[in-house]
Amino acid sequence: MEVYQVLHMNGGIGDASYASNSSVQKKVITMTKPIREQAIVDLYNSSSNNPTTLCIADLGCSSGPNTLLVVSHLMEMVHITCKKLAHQTPEFQVYLNDLPGNDFNTIFKSLPGFLKEMKKQMGLGFGPCFVTGVPGSFYDRLFPANSLHFVHSSYSLMWLSQVPAGLESSNKGNIYIGSNSPPSVLKAYHEQFQRDFTLFLKCRSEELVTGGRMVLTILGRQSEDPTSKDGCYIWELMAMALNEMVAEGLIEEEKMDSFNIPQYTPSPAEVKSEVQKEGSFSINGLEVSTVPWSASRNSEYYPSEEYFTDGGYDVAMCMRSVAEPLLSSHFGEGIIEEVFQRYKEIVADRMAKEKTEFFNVTISMTRK
Repeated sequence: MEVYQVLHMNGGIGDASYASNSSVQKKVITMTKPIREQAIVDLYNSSSNNPTTLCIADLGCSSGPNTLLVVSHLMEMVHITCKKLAHQTPEFQVYLNDLPGNDFNTIFKSLPGFLKEMKKQMGLGFGPCFVTGVPGSFYDRLFPANSLHFVHSSYSLMWLSQVPAGLESSNKGNIYIGSNSPPSVLKAYHEQFQRDFTLFLKCRSEELVTGGRMVLTILGRQSEDPTSKDGCYIWELMAMALNEMVAEGLIEEEKMDSFNIPQYTPSPAEVKSEVQKEGSFSINGLEVSTVPWSASRNSEYYPSEEYFTDGGYDVAMCMRSVAEPLLSSHFGEGIIEEVFQRYKEIVADRMAKEKTEFFNVTISMTRK
């Protein structure tokens, strides 16, 4: 499976689209807003010669209502800071990056309305804003050297550049790290993360100006044990649904054994270690936050039987918007409805019995 070609969120605005099923991601963006705001204000205040054009890149932007949310927050904070200092607000150059399969068309269609609303909110003195789509892998160089002032990424860097090599025969019954995965699988996933994250840091260090800021939020885990439920439970439950279908002859066992998710959910210590080893950035802050699986719902939390049934559906749709392209590419589109119906029931059962949360690692850095 070529991750570069098949990894993307479901596009459009339909029931199974990422745009309609990204409430968890929006919740995380909202929770981490103060960290980004502090970073962008510190960047502007520390610039001895404030740039006339501020260049911002959002990596792994996907599509839907969350795509321009971070950008609007950052521009608003710069505008407010400039007004306090009696400075002219800079022009903004915004780069939105994702893999080529991303639904950039939906983003582009939303831009005129977004820019009109920003000008209305900011009022007089708000500088021009230019938005560019940048298709490509963030594990490669994407921008000219010393051209960026601020880099942001949320819920993207847990995706690896490829499935770690050699898992086909050693991770039987699993689609990611599982509680019964052998040490060789854990090692393969961790080493792939190390290679990818180091390469990401190296590329961004060349693209950011000295003193430029970067804020990354990664779906991770709190425990240092990679087999803990912190980071792999959501995929273990999907593996259960797939294994049920294998047992019933609906999926070939060989197909199941050869499918592994190209993802790694790191601990805070692992993130910190790779940043320190790569050496191009100083760490300003490192935080862990949690968001319940129930945040996939737009309504408030109600601990009732109806809630857990609906909650299972919403979590399943959230995961479908993310994983469907990978599953369809490997197993074929014919399994999708059945596997997510089973997955919904499994998730609903676990949500009724257990505390189910996503763990997020957010790191704020300055380019040395």
